[in-house]
Order: sequence, then structure tokens, then C-alpha cells
Amino acid sequence: MMIGTFVNTGTILAGSILGSVLRQGIKEKYQNCLYNAMGLAALGLGINSVTSNMSDSKYPVLFIVSLAIGSLAGTILNLEDRFQALVGHFGKSELAKGLSTGILLFCIGSLSILGPMQSALYGDNTYLFTNATLDFVTSTVLASTYGIGMAFAAPVLFCWQGSIYLGASFLQTFLTGPLMTEITIIGGFLIAASGLSILNVKDMKTLNMLPSLLIPILFFLFL
Repeated sequence: MMIGTFVNTGTILAGSILGSVLRQGIKEKYQNCLYNAMGLAALGLGINSVTSNMSDSKYPVLFIVSLAIGSLAGTILNLEDRFQALVGHFGKSELAKGLSTGILLFCIGSLSILGPMQSALYGDNTYLFTNATLDFVTSTVLASTYGIGMAFAAPVLFCWQGSIYLGASFLQTFLTGPLMTEITIIGGFLIAASGLSILNVKDMKTLNMLPSLLIPILFFLFL
């Protein structure tokens, strides 16, 4: 059973509810303070993910090619505007920024990818329980800034981890150490880009860059 994934999904829902309740008593200047805090946190997490894995990369140019091709593909598909339009039905446009950041932080990370595999193959939920704890804190802070709409990230996480869990016996052939390194590096850049967008340094349109994560997979399949 996907106990770890259920727990991880539940903590995001709980954090979103708690954060939205706390938000009601937070003045605008304090909400702006939280925006800045989350922007810096995302930027720091992204940079750390890149720097801690860059030295292990066996294909040092792959992340550049992946970001270029993936961003171009996402822009052609207009993923950012489509997502903005979808989320716009549920609330203000700032929610889209929060959701895109939350989905990246919740889903694009070693714990969220390796966790379901460990659970499926060995019945070990340690990674997922650790990830659940981190996601509870993150979703609480995000929801205190962006509102209850952050709960929409929960089903996305469930589908993401669930698909990895169900296909673990197949995916373990391809999710090798080198591939995980490349995906983590690109994921770090995307998380850092979200941080820059939250800080209003530059609107990076991070969702348009998401196809970049698929390029290393296609590259390794080709190899």
C-alpha cells in the first residue's frame, strides 16, 4: 500500500488548512514579509540543489541544453498562461505563482522521487515520512501567504508519487544515479527560478520551463 504517499498528501492538506487559517489574522505587511521569506527559501533550496549535485554530473552541458530545449517547448505550448487561466477560476493570479512553486518544491526532489520507489520495492517509507514533515511546514507557510488554494498541490503530489510507486519496477531501470543527478540539477534551477519570481526580481515563467525535466530522461533512453 502507498502508506507513505497517503501520509505525504495528508500533510500538505493539513498544512494548507492550517496556513489558510493563520492567514486570516496576518496583516498585508506581514504577508509581504512571508512572500520575501518564501522567495529567499526557494532561491536557497534551488541553489543548494544545483551546487551539491553539479560536481557529480557526468554530462556538464546537459542541463544547459535541457533548460534551453525544455523552456522553448514549454513556451510554444504556453504552459504558464494555460495554468494561470486554470487557477484563475479558483482565485487571484498570485495563487498560480504559489501553486507552481509548491508543486516544484513538493514533487521535484530526491525524497519525492526516491521515496515512492523505496516504498514500492522495499516497503521502506522513511524517505516519504521525512518528505511529509518538510512538506507540512512548507505548505503551512505557502498557504499563509497564498491561501487555501495551495491544497490543490496535494492531488498533484499524489498522482506524481503514485505513478512512480506503481511503475517502480519499470522505472528503476532508468532512474539511475547519473540520471537522478541531472534531474535534480535542473529541478534546482527551476526552484531557484520560482524564488526569483516570488521576489519579483524577474518573472521567470517557471512552468514554461518544466519540460526541461524530460530532456535528461530522453537523453538517457537514447543512450
